[in-house]
Amino acid sequence: MIIPDEAGNTASFAWVIFAILQKVDEPMETLLGSCLCQSVKYEITGEIQGFFLCHCSRCRKVTGSAHASNIFAKVSALNWLSGEGKISRIQVPETRFAKSFCSQCSSALPNPRPHGFVLIPAGSLDSKLTIKPQAHIFCESRAEWDESLESLPQFAGLPS
Repeated sequence: MIIPDEAGNTASFAWVIFAILQKVDEPMETLLGSCLCQSVKYEITGEIQGFFLCHCSRCRKVTGSAHASNIFAKVSALNWLSGEGKISRIQVPETRFAKSFCSQCSSALPNPRPHGFVLIPAGSLDSKLTIKPQAHIFCESRAEWDESLESLPQFAGLPS
């Protein structure tokens, strides 16, 4: 099956699923996460199936950033601890693109996807994540200003 991205580029959905199924070799653990206002809380118990930085224009638009940091796990690993009724979801018409978010603070939240996976925004985790992303994906859609940024000055907080 071939799936076009927002620019008309195609990628084999089978390849994407294959890549996701390549386990990250992380032992079973429980990761806790929540939204910014703490109205919605969840846990992920089990193995992480994949961790990718997505540069497609939709992920950039929905995060307001250079990329989305997406973790994949089996949907059976997701357990909502509180606030499940406060979760809203948007679906871009005629696409597979969707986002789940808190209806109070708009923070991104885990989004169950077809084929039995859940997409977890890495920034929504409260637990320390011990793995690093496996790859950058949809780099042809990467923002033109998102190159060689490691050389920029770094500050622990706001610069004075």
